[in-house]
Amino acid sequence: MKPLQKNLTLFAVLAALVGVAHDIRAEQPLGNFGAWDAFTEREGKNLICYMASEATKARGNYNKRGITYMIVTHRPAEKSTNVISIEAGYTYKKDSEVEIIIGKDSTKLFVAGSTAFAYDSKTDDALVKAMIRGAGMTVKGTSLRDTETTDTYSLKGFTAAYKAISAACKV
Repeated sequence: MKPLQKNLTLFAVLAALVGVAHDIRAEQPLGNFGAWDAFTEREGKNLICYMASEATKARGNYNKRGITYMIVTHRPAEKSTNVISIEAGYTYKKDSEVEIIIGKDSTKLFVAGSTAFAYDSKTDDALVKAMIRGAGMTVKGTSLRDTETTDTYSLKGFTAAYKAISAACKV
């Protein structure tokens, strides 16, 4: 799988997802850290730092699916850190939940269109801590057409990428 730095289509999606579609200054790669890539961008005067990884394995009984990836974002000007978002590559089933499994722990996220988010910042923080300790992560979701999917993410390099975005955004 190509590093995110080489996937221009994914950059456009990432930019839209982190809300930098207007008044954007080009992303500045902080580096590739194992399975994770880290970046900074500016929205106006505000610095945004984020890291992203594509799923290493995507399973489900589907014919066509877009790219599936996870992002962790810091927006220090908004006092927002550790915001986790998961892009499914399809529209989630309305009112369903996504399950993230790291080790023996499981966490539920709510869905909005094709993206899943934690219910609150406390959950985001707990997930980041679990990802720092973990080696791998599984994400389970259900599409609008009731297709169940299971995506696997490597957490190799997560801690280094997280330290890079945290240092860049001074959080």
